[in-house]
Amino acid sequence: MKAKEFDKKFDDDENDIVDHLDLSTAKRPNQMQKKVNVDFPTWMVDSLDKEANRIGVTRQSIIKIWVAERLEKITDNKTLRQL
Repeated sequence: MKAKEFDKKFDDDENDIVDHLDLSTAKRPNQMQKKVNVDFPTWMVDSLDKEANRIGVTRQSIIKIWVAERLEKITDNKTLRQL
């Protein structure tokens, strides 16, 4: 299928455009996982567990969320300083 045909199907909101894609080789950039080990004091693990339970996520999830938020904030601040 040519790109113009594919674009038209997408623009026309056809539901079957996924059938025209080869998803077996699809990759999500910057989403590769890399395992790291971090040692936390007991009080910190307890606090993480309490907050994770409060919002209904795992300890690992809350750590990921908080680190991602902090990194985004740093990136946003760098962007603002460059303006």
